[in-house]
Amino acid sequence: MGQLGAVRATRPRIPGAASITRSYTDVSRAVKDLGLLNRTHLFYAVLGGALTLSLVGAAVGFVLLGDSWFQLLIAGALGVIFTQFAFFAHEASHRQVLASGPANDRLGRFIATFVVGMSYSWWMNKHNRHHANPNKLGKDPDIEVDTISFVEEDAAKARGLIALITRKQGYLFFPLLLGEGVNLHYRSIRTLFAAGKVKGRAIELALIAAHFALYLTVLFAFLPLGMAFAFLGVQLAVFGVYMGASFAPNHKGMPLVPRDAKLDFFSKQVRTSRNISGGWWASALMGGLNYQIEHHLFPSMPRPHLARAREIVREHCATLGVPYTETTLVNSYAIVIAYLNRVGLAARDPFDCPLVTQFRRV
Repeated sequence: MGQLGAVRATRPRIPGAASITRSYTDVSRAVKDLGLLNRTHLFYAVLGGALTLSLVGAAVGFVLLGDSWFQLLIAGALGVIFTQFAFFAHEASHRQVLASGPANDRLGRFIATFVVGMSYSWWMNKHNRHHANPNKLGKDPDIEVDTISFVEEDAAKARGLIALITRKQGYLFFPLLLGEGVNLHYRSIRTLFAAGKVKGRAIELALIAAHFALYLTVLFAFLPLGMAFAFLGVQLAVFGVYMGASFAPNHKGMPLVPRDAKLDFFSKQVRTSRNISGGWWASALMGGLNYQIEHHLFPSMPRPHLARAREIVREHCATLGVPYTETTLVNSYAIVIAYLNRVGLAARDPFDCPLVTQFRRV
């Protein structure tokens, strides 16, 4: 999908229906009246306990397997476990887990830095800007070029090897995610060493250093050199693919908002987001990101309440005539791949025939 084009004030298609702004107020009131914004402490206590037990189980498996290439199974499991912890940190950053903001921040920072090995401050800055302006050109950091181009004007600037990648970036999307784990760690740690104010810089550097010191010491002390590097490679690859495959379906291929466009909050969040069908299993797999529309409308809503909120939001969207997008996980990947390939056409070889390129776009 392309840009939204000239955006006008959205009005309900059904005569007598409330305005968009008032409707969002009504939706919020309904959500609050049903208690869907209330904390679910038991759920997150069980989730945190289960993830901790999984991590301990992986450690026990590591010790029992010893010098064996079956350790790569443990590495893959760790990639999944670290991603699930990242989902947990994401929910804490949105004040979904504990009662107070500072307590959530402390929990999120500890999980992100010591358990996962990434900067919580980097994530918060990037993610908050995304939530404020999803898919808006010049505002949303998630559509800025980073090997992959999400906007044609960025793809057109690609040169050399990057241009070759960009032209086939849709097909290369999942292979490129194999390196996303390294990229996420690098970009977050680089922020901590950059100039400027970074909240919690010292403690984050200390906790990330402790994470890698403990992890790498155990890895290279107990495994042969080649096996240790293979273990680390598999863990980072699984982490990168899982993270990228969980976040990409949410907005990629949805309409882009022009730089000068002004949208009301409800339309902005709903029209640029995509839900993934599947219910409880999709929620467990994607850490609640499958309910992306509801998450953007109510960022502090705990994961267990998103399914009920979905029913309310869908009903209001139908009343107002606002598009509500939901599809299967597999179809969402097909949409993302097709969209990235379409954008990548802008990075054509300068010696390509313009007429041929025109037919490609058609």
